[in-house]
Amino acid sequence: MNAGVEWANPPSNFSLLSNEVHVWRVTLDIDATIVHSLFATLCATEKQRAERFYLQLHGDRFIVSRGVLRQILASYLQIHPSEINFSYNSYGKPSLVVADAEPLHFNLSHSQELALIAVTQNCDVGVDLEYIRSDFPCQEIAGRFFSPTEVAVLRSLPSHLQTTAFFTCWTRKEAFIKATGKGLSLPLDKFDVSLLPEEPAKLLYTSWDESEAQRWTLQEIIPDAGYVGAIALPRKNWCIKQYKYNF
Repeated sequence: MNAGVEWANPPSNFSLLSNEVHVWRVTLDIDATIVHSLFATLCATEKQRAERFYLQLHGDRFIVSRGVLRQILASYLQIHPSEINFSYNSYGKPSLVVADAEPLHFNLSHSQELALIAVTQNCDVGVDLEYIRSDFPCQEIAGRFFSPTEVAVLRSLPSHLQTTAFFTCWTRKEAFIKATGKGLSLPLDKFDVSLLPEEPAKLLYTSWDESEAQRWTLQEIIPDAGYVGAIALPRKNWCIKQYKYNF
């Protein structure tokens, strides 16, 4: 459990080692002048997406999440944020287009007023973040998307623990499929993750390869009260560092 892990201020000259994953906690509801400056660093497609949101709050949160992603990646690469270019695979997962440099791997997730950004070298990464909603139809959604084992475990829990367990399971599954680069084309009911309270995050089983689960690292990430998150990496023995992004 990462609920008690402190989100540190990043060092002035931080570096990313090959065995590290840096997870950044970003507050999305910020001063309008900063939103405006971040908007200026976005590409034309991102600006168009931001302007299509019906509510300005949602558009601003999109701008901040994408703008800060550019700021963070540019800091590692020592270039201007507007120089960041993305390409997308056939499943929609973005990656960096960088000339004459070892590309970083990254993933972004946001929910309500927070975002998580994970960055690694030489290895894909997936991150997911969810705000725990007490009014969410957890049993119905779990029955449609979770594996039979996960549904049985969820239903075995006392009712007051089921909502958090649902979102715990959901974020771990989402982080995993994002790390594979295949997204929702990988059926959520074809693999199992841990979800019991206080149980360490873990990929337990995949229907396509019995040895697959042993190759993966899953880690719970709790950015604030009322949220649950997870990261997934297709290797073991990672050093995870958690930073808060300061505007």
